[in-house]
Amino acid sequence: MDPDLGSCGSITAKVTIVDAQRDVRTVFLGGFAGQLVSSGVWFLSAASATWYSPKTAMEVLVVAGFFIFPMTQLLLRLMGRPAGLPKGHPMNALGMQVAFVLPLCLPLAFASTAYRQNWFYPAVMIALGAHYLPFIFMYGMWQFGVLAAFLIGSGVVIGLYLPSIFSLGGWLTALALLVFAFVGRSVARTQAPRAVVEG
Repeated sequence: MDPDLGSCGSITAKVTIVDAQRDVRTVFLGGFAGQLVSSGVWFLSAASATWYSPKTAMEVLVVAGFFIFPMTQLLLRLMGRPAGLPKGHPMNALGMQVAFVLPLCLPLAFASTAYRQNWFYPAVMIALGAHYLPFIFMYGMWQFGVLAAFLIGSGVVIGLYLPSIFSLGGWLTALALLVFAFVGRSVARTQAPRAVVEG
């Protein structure tokens, strides 16, 4: 058992930032489960945009998006892993704050969509990219900066130069999240983890 963690899975002593970041990478497998679930939601939305309608695609992304976190926790449990950090872990508060970034940015996406429907995906991509920026510190992974830059840059390019293809942003984001899920898992597995109590 790690000396910084109590027998009930709660923090009983101070941990360093590096150790706390390693805990996050270890518990969440470098973001693997979350990115995998998010990718699935984006693929479903993009498919809806391609074979049904933009309205259905938007509804799918927004509604299913609110269930990404609980679905991520479920996937982690199915993988035999803890669904979250131990009680009292220093990164819990930051994780809670980060979780609200994307939902609070959605009104801007809705406003841009009201002006031009095909800006929906680009707007959400930019908001999602901004959402991932704090993950660089929380996970201690510069790779999240690459993902954030890709999403923000792609959102801007699609919104300005390729807005006529509604589903493009959906497919591109789904693919990017899928690839990054495995990138994150690889990073987490190649770095020696500090033991985290699963409780």
